[in-house]
Amino acid sequence: MDKVDIAKLTYEQAFTALEQIVAKLESEDQSLEEMLSLSEDGQKLAEHCSALLEKAQLRIQKIEPAK
Repeated sequence: MDKVDIAKLTYEQAFTALEQIVAKLESEDQSLEEMLSLSEDGQKLAEHCSALLEKAQLRIQKIEPAK
């Protein structure tokens, strides 16, 4: 993955990048070093997506009426 500031990606952008990494890993056309680098990038993207989903869920909880 190019040196992109993951923290600036939207959920959709991060998820698309994660899908691309998974496809590359499944193709098995990379060296071990490339696969490790892709895996590390994928982990960072997955963590970012998870954090964005958690923030969205908190926002939803704030606007929902108390039950």
